[in-house]
Amino acid sequence: MNQIALISGSILGILSIILGAFGAHALKKVLSEERLSSFEVGVRYQMYAAITLLIIGFNMEFVSSADHWAVYGLLWGCVLFSGSIYLLSFKDLWKVNLRFLGPITPIGGLLMIVGWLMILLNVL
Repeated sequence: MNQIALISGSILGILSIILGAFGAHALKKVLSEERLSSFEVGVRYQMYAAITLLIIGFNMEFVSSADHWAVYGLLWGCVLFSGSIYLLSFKDLWKVNLRFLGPITPIGGLLMIVGWLMILLNVL
């Protein structure tokens, strides 16, 4: 499990750097300030998840299901939370109704909270 945490943390970190640079340079010209700000929130939370996955991948022993839930909560929460924010940032540009993604963002946030709670349980 620590390898999954380390690999997914590394991939999320790489992608957040790429997406952050893309947002700062290319998207600045095509997205409104509000949409660009939302995009940057997705990048920021993705990097938080990436760093946290690396830390727990190096430090947790993964002997309990709470340890596994920490990884899965952070990983899938990040995918749903940041991924939905990225897509919603483009809805005006693409002129597409992406309202169905609205509920996905809080589900991703909830999964990330579950991941953090599992880290707390591990520490306690």
